[in-house]
Amino acid sequence: MMSLARQRLSQVQSHLASSEVDIPRGRESVLRKSPDDVVVTCALRTPLTRGGKGGFKDTAAADLLAHTFQSLISRSHIDPNLVEDISVGNVLAPGAGATEFRAAALVAGFPETTAVKSVNRQCSSGLQACVDIANAIRCGMIEVGVGAGVESMSSQYGPGAVSEFSDLLENHQEAKNCKVPMGVLSEQMASDRQITRNVQDAFAARSFQRAEAAQKAGKFDEEITPMKVKWVDPKTDEEKEIVVDKDDGIRPGMTVEGLGKIKPAFKKDGSIHAGNASQVSDGAAAVLMMKRSTAERLGQNIWGKFVCSSVVGVKPLLMGIGPWMAIPVVLEKAGIGKEEVDVWEINEAFASQCVWCVKELGLDESKVNPNGGAIAFGHPLGCTGARQVSTLFNQLGRTGKKVGVTSMCVGTGMGMAAIWVKE
Repeated sequence: MMSLARQRLSQVQSHLASSEVDIPRGRESVLRKSPDDVVVTCALRTPLTRGGKGGFKDTAAADLLAHTFQSLISRSHIDPNLVEDISVGNVLAPGAGATEFRAAALVAGFPETTAVKSVNRQCSSGLQACVDIANAIRCGMIEVGVGAGVESMSSQYGPGAVSEFSDLLENHQEAKNCKVPMGVLSEQMASDRQITRNVQDAFAARSFQRAEAAQKAGKFDEEITPMKVKWVDPKTDEEKEIVVDKDDGIRPGMTVEGLGKIKPAFKKDGSIHAGNASQVSDGAAAVLMMKRSTAERLGQNIWGKFVCSSVVGVKPLLMGIGPWMAIPVVLEKAGIGKEEVDVWEINEAFASQCVWCVKELGLDESKVNPNGGAIAFGHPLGCTGARQVSTLFNQLGRTGKKVGVTSMCVGTGMGMAAIWVKE
């Protein structure tokens, strides 16, 4: 009996050891290349446009996704027959869009042999989709896959996105808190943690200013795939064909003083308003991933690699602190310190929560969202996590930097983060 116990213990230790080896630890190890690395060979996105008003207001989510897939195939020169699985993040579509997203993949040119699924982990859905594909590659389930995200908030955002709670859920306090609107709980968090409106507006103004400068300098052009769509002019009801090639939510000349004139959204004397919270937006993004050995065999251009990720739960009423919880976990997994990260892409759901997380983590603000964030150009819920990957890799490439982190808070009280390395 003892020998069997020792044998089982040895097996468990072996499994633990092999899983630890899968995640390199320390900056040198993180930067080291291995044939088994999960690498990114292409990442792109559509422009992000204003919900109900912007260039994609009349375009279905599946159409955004199909165009993004077509662009990914075209830019990467990947043979679509080699892609074994696609995971798509989405929050608002019924059934997370599983049926129409499978159809979108077929329209885009993927064969029937390419499997498709949708995933909904609220605001981190796009990142979860990428992580699911990376993990499937790492464990040998597939060789080549696509992580993606899409959202049409123009057509699907609103009260209907949340189901009515049963008596069982309503009678449990923490469960009931899961349906408190994020703006309301973020307003309460700002008040409880003394994050003033001026501090929030200063953060938001900086996001707008950085995004405006980045757009003027053409920094987003490489990651964006322009899209021709039909658009109905709200003034004349005339249907036009337009080309959407830029994020249309970026407001030029935004200042703290200008933001100070906007009325609070959730409380008469509150601090959160339309100018210091993420914009309701439409958009799609996709990331092509495979093992390094596969990429080299196929002659794919290796952008960099996925290192590891983390997901955590927090109190539903404190969902905004998610990055503060998730980021230390992912750094510990990789064995690196915050000072070893070159660029942080942290979703700006609300200035209040993002300011607090950055301050409490002690991050260098110049490294956080250097080209602006969701306050400036939008947060299409299911898309953001995948969008951040293309934004991050392009920024690392432009600046000659190596290590980046993407992270976000997640509705109902969660946080997620991932580490990526540019080559």
